[in-house]
Amino acid sequence: MPTSAAAASSLSLLFSHPHSRHSSARGGPHLRLPARASRARCASSDAPATATKHRRPAEENIREEAARLRGPVQGFSAWYEPFPPAPGGNPDERYSLDEVVYRSSSGGLLDVRHDMDALARYPGSYWRDLFDSRVGRTAWPYGSGVWSKKEFVLPEIDSDHIVSLFEGNSNLFWAERLGREHLGGMNDLWVKHCGISHTGSFKDLGMTVLVSQVNRLRRAPLSRPIAGVGCASTGDTSAALSAYCAAAGIPAIVFLPADRISLQQLIQPIANGATVLSLDTDFDGCMRLIREVTAELPIYLANSLNSLRLEGQKTAAIEILQQFNWQVPDWVIVPGGNLGNIYAFYKGFEMCRVLGLVDRVPRLVCAQAANANPLYRYYKSGWTDFQPQVAETTFASAIQIGDPVSVDRAVVALKATDGIVEEATEEELMDAMALADRTGMFACPHTGVALAALFKLRDQCIIGPNDCTVVVSTAHGLKFTQSKIDYHDKKIQGMMCQYANPPINVKADFASVMDVLQKNLNGGLPRSLGRAWGAHTHPHTRTPKPHYPHGN
Repeated sequence: MPTSAAAASSLSLLFSHPHSRHSSARGGPHLRLPARASRARCASSDAPATATKHRRPAEENIREEAARLRGPVQGFSAWYEPFPPAPGGNPDERYSLDEVVYRSSSGGLLDVRHDMDALARYPGSYWRDLFDSRVGRTAWPYGSGVWSKKEFVLPEIDSDHIVSLFEGNSNLFWAERLGREHLGGMNDLWVKHCGISHTGSFKDLGMTVLVSQVNRLRRAPLSRPIAGVGCASTGDTSAALSAYCAAAGIPAIVFLPADRISLQQLIQPIANGATVLSLDTDFDGCMRLIREVTAELPIYLANSLNSLRLEGQKTAAIEILQQFNWQVPDWVIVPGGNLGNIYAFYKGFEMCRVLGLVDRVPRLVCAQAANANPLYRYYKSGWTDFQPQVAETTFASAIQIGDPVSVDRAVVALKATDGIVEEATEEELMDAMALADRTGMFACPHTGVALAALFKLRDQCIIGPNDCTVVVSTAHGLKFTQSKIDYHDKKIQGMMCQYANPPINVKADFASVMDVLQKNLNGGLPRSLGRAWGAHTHPHTRTPKPHYPHGN
């Protein structure tokens, strides 16, 4: 089984600190753990301890309760730094998270950095217990899968400024039949259903962080004149932004490429009251326009150029570790478009490694649609020749991006984890999606891309049958029903649709129905079985009645 520790990178260097700090943490300051995390070990076996949970006053909501119970300031902090550090640049360049800034002085990306020395005052076991103690609770804001890791996300934000829809805590699905029957007997295959979230995609994880920070900036004492929040989107980002802005009462503006997203994705920002601009261009064109607009108007940019979103998205990686009881999977496969997500997963895993929650990181795979695969081409060139492209149409529309903003971030993540980039053709991704659906899933096309990459890596014996492997499902299949309809109707030009399962038109009489069932149920029912069953049913209602072949 592969066991890759993270190689040196700009991120790991900034994260690194002596692990000996952990052993001395007991003598330092200590955060208060909830009662569940600090279990009593001396209770008498014949006198079990019981804890009474006092309900908050009826007139008090959970946000007000959190304000009343607010503890002391913890001393953790975070800020923006250039990513990667510019050669010859100012080594002290940093920006407060309260500044409205998207790029460094050299024009490069920014990244959120945490005071790792402060976090390292507490051992990894403490963080594991603290995060575990918050799962599934309604205590504000820790019931959220993102804000249950608040100290690792936005440690300085006041809980009253947080805008949360209790996102995260998504299902980790054991894909037992898919692995056993279609992937050479894989017995430890899992699918992380990030699409089981409020707006149906993983984008909620990042948007709660970004909109919370905007909410903080707009309110006293900062009172920044931010008129609204805007984004360019292939669908899912606009849905998440619109929902969280609606919850906070902040205007949302979204730029969408005309006729290139599903109706289910389009209706979400419309329903949430956003200003929706449908533009005759692709995503990259929308991105250029929103950057020009936000440079002229007091509109806060919400695309992944803004690194705040990655702080929320990285919690999906921490959540995977939690769900495996803090054991590290061997492989994590992530669909890649604008490429912020692959870096976010690396950042979450690496942060846990450095702080001693786990001892290694998994190998990462970035899966791209062949019609929009600039990172795959870059990888195949040995990381020597990155060429943006005009992305062609793909069923995986949310990753139909030819000039990804976070390509440098993705390269850091993949190099640090001995990662791989794989691609999937349209037929490969749709077949993988349909085959997964046949085993109980209802996957989106982007998950199909990741699954198709898994099929290829299994065929090449790169991923072994006993490797613990997680496929990240980034959106809910219900947002992409038209692609499934076209597949099962076999209406996709040039595609065999080998796993299509169209409905069967049958005459409304018993003999016709029986003929179809005999042909289709488990390879065909024996006619003798059909006659025997008919003999033991009531003639008019055909309701089964008891039959006791041995006279009981």
